[in-house]
Amino acid sequence: MMRKATLVCLIIAGIFLSACGDEADRPYLEFTGGGFIFNYRIGEAFYGFVAKPARKIPDGTEIIAEFENPAGGDPITVKQTAKPAQLQYMFRTPGVSGVVKDRPYSVIVKLMKPGTDQPLAVYSKEYKSNIDQADLPNVALTIGPGYHPNPELFDGKSQSFIIPKPGKQ
Repeated sequence: MMRKATLVCLIIAGIFLSACGDEADRPYLEFTGGGFIFNYRIGEAFYGFVAKPARKIPDGTEIIAEFENPAGGDPITVKQTAKPAQLQYMFRTPGVSGVVKDRPYSVIVKLMKPGTDQPLAVYSKEYKSNIDQADLPNVALTIGPGYHPNPELFDGKSQSFIIPKPGKQ
């Protein structure tokens, strides 16, 4: 009987120890989603991603996401500070322009050691849009929180709305 109890304890301990694994081999963050969003109602495009911690991130670590700017020029930088209880981090750009279908746009994510300018880890990911921004209206079709029709598109003569052609005003 004593031998059975010892064997059961060893098996349970083995299961717990095997689940612990070596955290040093895992990345700090894993990308769990992301891509381009086109909101045709307000005439805006942006892109972003969601990442979840794969292992403990030191409290106070600054997470910096550098998004390639589809219009060219400097990358778009978004920052957050890691918190111990945070289950995921969401990063997104403000509105962007110049998005081209099927072209890869890179994102570089840097985790900076707390209180330093030294990187703890660096990750990269690419996102592609499945539509071209030139195919969308570049005038907001609606305005306000209730998505009211844009009065600039209202033709007072015929009492109807003018729907802008994609890529033209």
